[in-house]
Amino acid sequence: MTAKRIFDLLLCCLSLPVVLPLMAICALAVRLSSAGPIFFRQARVGMNQQPFQILKFRSMYVDAPDLRNSDGSTFNANRDPRVTRMGRVLRKTSLDEIPQLINVLRGEMSIVGPRPDPPDTIQHYRPKDYLRLSVPQGITGLPQVRGRNTLPWAVRREMDVEYAESRTLWMDIKIVILTFPAVLFARGIYIEPSKQRDEAV
Repeated sequence: MTAKRIFDLLLCCLSLPVVLPLMAICALAVRLSSAGPIFFRQARVGMNQQPFQILKFRSMYVDAPDLRNSDGSTFNANRDPRVTRMGRVLRKTSLDEIPQLINVLRGEMSIVGPRPDPPDTIQHYRPKDYLRLSVPQGITGLPQVRGRNTLPWAVRREMDVEYAESRTLWMDIKIVILTFPAVLFARGIYIEPSKQRDEAV
């Protein structure tokens, strides 16, 4: 077992006393706020292009359309009508991401690594971008502590490649520490209106 895997399992175990009550509260809130399943499941590309189903708390109405920006990235806006009222709270606090700890426990993801992309977005990768798939995909990473969704998707991929080429356990620890203020102050969750794409496809 690698040091990174031990680090992931240790963090998961240490967070259980806080995470389990939070998950129960979030699950109940999602169930009561709108019709549909508690969890959102979607196919994602993992390490070495292995597919898996990512887990999140559902933040959108059932059968909401999948909108994309012109560069292939996921459309993300502050006043997205597809998002439920509870979903806005979950996204702003990043609580919708908590179920991915299950993905970590299964070995499908890591705490730190590139955010896993849907399979159909791989067609937009440049050759070097595939390096981001040479490491475990993560809940948080360099882009998440350097600007998150305010950064162009191409820049986020470059940061993921940077991580893949120079990752160490110490880097993972620093990213985890920097993630706390990023989440606490809700930094970079949405693209500023002036920077949003004129057209979603």
